[in-house]
Amino acid sequence: MSKLKDKVTVITGGNSGIGFGIAEAFNNEGAVGTITGRNGTTLKNAVETLGNNFIGVRGDVTNLDDLEDMYKTTVDKFGKIDVLVVNAGGVVDGVPLMTITDVTEEGFDQYMNLNFKSAYFTVKQSLPYLNDGASIILIGSNAAYRAAPGATIYAAAKAAVISLARGLSLDLLSRRIRVNTISPGSIDTPVFGKMVPAEAVAQVKQVYIDLTPLGRQGTPAEIGKTAVFLASDDSSFIVGADILADGGMTNAFSVK
Repeated sequence: MSKLKDKVTVITGGNSGIGFGIAEAFNNEGAVGTITGRNGTTLKNAVETLGNNFIGVRGDVTNLDDLEDMYKTTVDKFGKIDVLVVNAGGVVDGVPLMTITDVTEEGFDQYMNLNFKSAYFTVKQSLPYLNDGASIILIGSNAAYRAAPGATIYAAAKAAVISLARGLSLDLLSRRIRVNTISPGSIDTPVFGKMVPAEAVAQVKQVYIDLTPLGRQGTPAEIGKTAVFLASDDSSFIVGADILADGGMTNAFSVK
């Protein structure tokens, strides 16, 4: 398979979960490049699994110096960047999702910094290193379309990411850089262990399964295949779009 043969890619948060699923899919299609993450152990393991086509750069996407290092290291090894996947985000470690009555200003800032501000500056810092005609893929969430108890700040941040992609598409039109988003639904990743106690993970997963017309969670590999489409020439006429990859949770209904 060679839809992305020799394309230089950067995937933030590519050391686990959806990010690693995207990295595996890109690797299978001939891409090379960099995955990033904050956890050195999972980053090392991910790179070993991917093989010689990818390197790992440890860093925090909320830190502009780390972003600069990520891009400079990639370009020094591989040359200009063809595809950027802005995936890092999610639940803030040690700060559970809460309703407005319990959220602090600090907690609000942490969620917005990780899930929205970092996305904006991950793109901004990449611009000197991106090829004209590059593809940028931001990972949103179907939470942007569906209200859920305690998820208001996270959902708002992801809605902002989807809007950001549309605006950036116009900002970068002169360079033919396409910007799109993928909004996953419930995907089977370790994130559930950050959201609820271990003994409640299976029950929470079942709640999401019951809300999904396909009757199951998605897999990181399925999001990876969607990202391959947006990274490749197959999507050359798609700009500023959001692909809902949620098993029908948002736009369909279950008859079970």
